[in-house]
Amino acid sequence: MPLVDWKKMTPNALRACVASVAMAVGACAFAADYTAPGRLSPPQNTTDGTRDAAGRAAREAEQAARRAADAARAAAEKSKASAGKVSRALAEGIRRAARKAAESATRFEAKATVAARKAIDESKDAARAAQEESSKAVAASREALAMAEKSLDRAAKMNKVEAEKAAQATREALAKAEEAARLAAKAAADAAARTFEAMKRTARPAGPDATQALPALQKENS
Repeated sequence: MPLVDWKKMTPNALRACVASVAMAVGACAFAADYTAPGRLSPPQNTTDGTRDAAGRAAREAEQAARRAADAARAAAEKSKASAGKVSRALAEGIRRAARKAAESATRFEAKATVAARKAIDESKDAARAAQEESSKAVAASREALAMAEKSLDRAAKMNKVEAEKAAQATREALAKAEEAARLAAKAAADAAARTFEAMKRTARPAGPDATQALPALQKENS
């Protein structure tokens, strides 16, 4: 490109050249500062990562809820099977089952808390409801464990009347814990279902990773 001899340019030509340079500089500045409208929203990969995290947390909470419900049911059934029988061995077995149920409920509560914190807007209410139910299940399981320990103490003292009363109270407490765990598991399943449904609705058609990951999450959740 030939160099411009500014000394030989007429005033009009000089003004026109300066104006062209100013317009070019302005266009470059606009292009540098311009932000596409679509970029005003969070980057898609960040949104997808948030939803994936919510899906994993919801899945883990539901799995923990099912394990807690299974443990609570096992403890309740063990207690029912010993109705009318009083022995230290039976009371010890029930206490161990009750402790396992309480520990499982506590793990579920921890998972439900994480799921509620990571929940997306569409499932936030359901996740919080599951968290509340998990807390109720923990309280019921701990009460049942306390009754089972009391029953063991009565059985160890060989007071049959008091031992049978304590065993009956334990059965009732374990039945309540089983029901609380069942309701909590139902709430966790509902929260997970809402999360997966929201993920399915918002999955990007052009992004195979998100749509392919969703069936895998749902399969693990089933």
